[in-house]
Amino acid sequence: MEYKQIQELIKTINKSNIGELSIEEKDFKITIKQKKENVQTFVNPQPFPQHNLQAPAPVTSLPAAAPSAPHPAPTTAQPDNLVTIKSPMIGTFYRRASPDKPLLAEVGTEVKNGQTVCIIEAMKLFNDIESEVEGTIVKVLVDDASPVEYDQPLFLVEPN
Repeated sequence: MEYKQIQELIKTINKSNIGELSIEEKDFKITIKQKKENVQTFVNPQPFPQHNLQAPAPVTSLPAAAPSAPHPAPTTAQPDNLVTIKSPMIGTFYRRASPDKPLLAEVGTEVKNGQTVCIIEAMKLFNDIESEVEGTIVKVLVDDASPVEYDQPLFLVEPN
């Protein structure tokens, strides 16, 4: 992979909501991870074809980045019996099937196993997210039309 291709990948990742991208080729591996504050690029030190060049000195430390604030702990204790419905993919979270339809699930909604509780749009495809538990929605953890990450908690459900 050439340097210009890597630069284009980084620019594309910056403009998207992709969290991480890994590419492996024969003797080359690159992983690009995006955080909310900055983008970090990690390149596996696989040998490149050498053209009578000296190898660069190994990097002993990375430049210090601004410390990111740790995620604040919830201020209210969650009961142990609550089940979390998590996002199975990266995308945009929607609480309605379309703007003119009612909410699929809100606090107090009784849900059954397999019932659609929200929709996540990923790559222009709308994916129904179904409840894996029967119970009552206690809390909605994501705002409508917000980006979500893989395995991000979406709802808290009190099982029946």
